[in-house]
Amino acid sequence: MPMRRAITGRSQEPRRRYAEELRLLRTSRGLSLRELAKAVGWDPSLFRKLESGETLGGPEVAEALDKYHGTPGLLLAMWEMAVADPTQFKEQYRRYMTLEAEAVSLWQYSVSILPGLLQTDAYAREVLALGGYKGAELDQQVTARTGRRLLLEGADAPPFRALISETALRTPLRDEVAWREQLDYLLEVSERPNITLQALPDRSGLHGLVSTDVMFLRLTSGTTVAYTENAHRGELVEENAAVERLQRAYDAMRDQALGPAESRKFILRVLEEVPCEPAT
Repeated sequence: MPMRRAITGRSQEPRRRYAEELRLLRTSRGLSLRELAKAVGWDPSLFRKLESGETLGGPEVAEALDKYHGTPGLLLAMWEMAVADPTQFKEQYRRYMTLEAEAVSLWQYSVSILPGLLQTDAYAREVLALGGYKGAELDQQVTARTGRRLLLEGADAPPFRALISETALRTPLRDEVAWREQLDYLLEVSERPNITLQALPDRSGLHGLVSTDVMFLRLTSGTTVAYTENAHRGELVEENAAVERLQRAYDAMRDQALGPAESRKFILRVLEEVPCEPAT
């Protein structure tokens, strides 16, 4: 099938198109970035980054711009499409991201880093920076990763179970305030009906996934695929026998993990051990 001709001449990539539309709406009204920022209530640097594609901002920014420009729901819809666009991820991850967005249920084991679907912006930024990202590319990848949180929100959100090792829960961010916010966020999402968090204590000993993060995706076709990842590479596993072996290892670990209620208490204890900022 031939590629569809671009009627408007503007980009058909959701992220880039969102940036173009924001710039067009502003310039069509003869506004500078500073004037728009003053009218809507954010810093001009945010709108510069939005229009350059460095960041997507949050849904509250899209909603505020919809209200200001008189485009109810349009920019928010474009923002949602941009956040979900798999092309914003590195090429080797795109097929997995497409499957993740279509999954009817998800379950994961995290060995040393908290699940990507449950990371705050600050946590994602520090992890991605350690991977070599910086500048505008870092901003883009943080937005892409944290935008995945939308998958677990709303009435139709799929069920998600995460087994999280004690190591991941006790490895802090450099910024203690940001680390407290991350642990608070884990406690918050653990109360959602579609999310089950279970802590795997170190005392559980060695197990079949001792050095490997793994995510299982149950697809609409009824099949299950797995994505395994270590510090250097990730691999999408689709062969049934290989997926079954990983599932057996996961099930054995789940039997050793704390239950959801005990896991929340465990996370709370970890949170209470984080030093608070001194009162001023």
